[in-house]
Amino acid sequence: MKIFLVFILLNLSFVMVHSGNQESVATFGGGCFWCIEAVFDELQGVTKVESGYSGGKISNPTYREVCSGLTGHAEVVKVYFDSEVISYKELLAVFFSIHDPTTLNRQGADVGPQYRSVIFYHDEAQKKESEEFIEELEEEGVFSNPVVTEVSPAEAFFVAEDYHQDYYENNPSQPYCQVVINPKMKKFKEKFSDKLKD
Repeated sequence: MKIFLVFILLNLSFVMVHSGNQESVATFGGGCFWCIEAVFDELQGVTKVESGYSGGKISNPTYREVCSGLTGHAEVVKVYFDSEVISYKELLAVFFSIHDPTTLNRQGADVGPQYRSVIFYHDEAQKKESEEFIEELEEEGVFSNPVVTEVSPAEAFFVAEDYHQDYYENNPSQPYCQVVINPKMKKFKEKFSDKLKD
């Protein structure tokens, strides 16, 4: 009986430790967070995506304040993912395929520092992978212009207002979703069809 109990406890400990090590966090900004959130939410291994603000000068900014461009925040998404299912490098590949990392403080018609291309890394490994990934993009000439993506340490993250969460899913007929997000989603799903959730 004692051996059986020890076996159960050891297995339980292994599962708890193993599960705790699986979840990782990544933070990306590349234009309006509605677009970025919609894409990452579709990936296998991604357990949660939150839209919010990071990289600014004040605490708990509102959407209106961030949109002024004066707070220094970027619209970002915090991606929680199982690193045994999807790697950080795979997330980088998706990130750089769904926005233009060569335009400073701009994505299409969205203009301002809040729309900058940015990676907020959570540890030195993410920093190294991000910088190396950008170097590879430059060496391979993937983009005709230089990549201007900011790579900075993760700062305070402020969750955006409730109506920004799952915006694409909750507002599919909204004009921005139809005109801007739908084409991005189509291209993303074609390119990463093997990475999508069922």
